[in-house]
Amino acid sequence: MSETLPSVGEMLAATVPMVRTLNLEFVEASPERAVLRLPDQPDFHNHVGGPHAGAMFTLAESASGAVVLAAFADQLGRAVPLAVRAEIGYKKLAKGPVTATATLGRPAAEVIAELDAGQRPEFPVNIAINREDGAVTGEMSIVWTLRPQT
Repeated sequence: MSETLPSVGEMLAATVPMVRTLNLEFVEASPERAVLRLPDQPDFHNHVGGPHAGAMFTLAESASGAVVLAAFADQLGRAVPLAVRAEIGYKKLAKGPVTATATLGRPAAEVIAELDAGQRPEFPVNIAINREDGAVTGEMSIVWTLRPQT
């Protein structure tokens, strides 16, 4: 059973203070995809008046965390999701609010099968960051793992 939008958003907001600090908005959270929005906030602007690179990184990482939580909610009693590594590319100038859309790079069933086999699975999450006009301002890939609890 998948987590609903409020429970995933509430879980992240409760456990990750940066989600609250940046006032991230949860647009969608399902086991297939998560969409988060960073409102335009002058306190988080960079030197050219757009969202700071660190704020965009946090937005994208948070979107990836939301899809991971939604996809693997039923595994949280036996495994802890952790980001292993991340790469981000800033493609175009971002201005105004930006949205991050995260999708799993491998089927959840494959990841769970590896966990069932006693492995510590790794899987990518791909994120696109868009301006309101739809232009892609950044792309991020994060490799996550499910660390078995001992």
